[in-house]
Amino acid sequence: MIDPPDRLMRPWWEALVAETGPLALFDAHTHLGSNDPDGYSQTPEELLAGLDRAGARAVAFAMHEPDGYRAANDAVIAAAEGSAGRLVAFCRVDPHDDAPAEARRALAAGARGIKLHPRAEGFTLAEPAVREVVALAAERRLAVLIHAGRGIPALGRDAVALAAEFPDARLILAHAAVSDLAWLWRVMPEHPNLFIDSSWWNPGDMMALFELVAPGQILWASDSPYTQPLTAATLHMRFALQAGLGPEALRLIAGAQLERVLSGAEPASAPAGAGEAEPLDPLLERIVAHLVTAVGAMVSGGDPREQLALARLACAVEEGPRAPLCGAVLELIELAGRALPADDDDERRFGSAARLVVFALTVARTPAAPLPALPEAPAPTREQAEPDERADRGPGAGHA
Repeated sequence: MIDPPDRLMRPWWEALVAETGPLALFDAHTHLGSNDPDGYSQTPEELLAGLDRAGARAVAFAMHEPDGYRAANDAVIAAAEGSAGRLVAFCRVDPHDDAPAEARRALAAGARGIKLHPRAEGFTLAEPAVREVVALAAERRLAVLIHAGRGIPALGRDAVALAAEFPDARLILAHAAVSDLAWLWRVMPEHPNLFIDSSWWNPGDMMALFELVAPGQILWASDSPYTQPLTAATLHMRFALQAGLGPEALRLIAGAQLERVLSGAEPASAPAGAGEAEPLDPLLERIVAHLVTAVGAMVSGGDPREQLALARLACAVEEGPRAPLCGAVLELIELAGRALPADDDDERRFGSAARLVVFALTVARTPAAPLPALPEAPAPTREQAEPDERADRGPGAGHA
């Protein structure tokens, strides 16, 4: 997987920081390993290179290791020890394989937190071994990062129960807590030791996270190598600005709170944002809707060209206050279209084209965040937005 190159992303990050002031990035969620069945891998050198491009540090832990985590945890600890402070090692443990014993061993060897992945290892947070791991974390005031995607029964309710029983443990629900965000935000204020990391992309989920959850309970995260740190920082901080959060809240999210969590200090508090900087713009929401549908097509193995063609046409606002933003989005859609593969290999679903589409939909959904100078962005006109008919041959082309 290749994210939009730094030469493309960097002006957007620099424009954002020019408005907010410096943001000391500390990534709560990155991976190391080469045996994950999903085919992704990342070496310490690759992770450090991505972090250096963003000026960031990171928590790192093992990717899925079907044969167990002892050697993988030792490799992550060694990488952290050799990183000159840029990496903090968490140990990954499996409740089906004596998780408490491996956690104690890895913590004694230098790990500073724990990772659990209920879906990959096939367990729920109600397992007795999970409670033992969280109790161990509470004894030492450590963090436990928990995968929080779909397919995990009662994950949110079990996490809340554990947070209440063990207030000295710091529980971090990954991926914007998409499994339970619909109700979890209401009870988060009662559990200041419960956090959500931002390693996600969907604009509806991301706006709900930054509008409904206090910034003191949000930790910025990239999920590298699935997204690179500079990309994640740029996109996630745009959502935070759109939600009405100010520079101090962004600094807390970007890394200051994670510093406190890892040190065992009491978390800093900050109230939720004041809401969106401005109402939803129906012209921009058309673009967002078509681009989200395009991502869905790619993830399901389909052809997104028809959705991209409709998104391009939605950018043709001609003039007005949204014209510069629509021109920027149109340029990103054009880049995504050029990145689409010609055949049906897996790159269609998870390659640079999908990342560029996510970049484009984020820009369209965050008009309150700054735009960089884009002298080469096309004019948002029908002539510029009209798709190349040669590319407009995907399924459904005859119905739009």
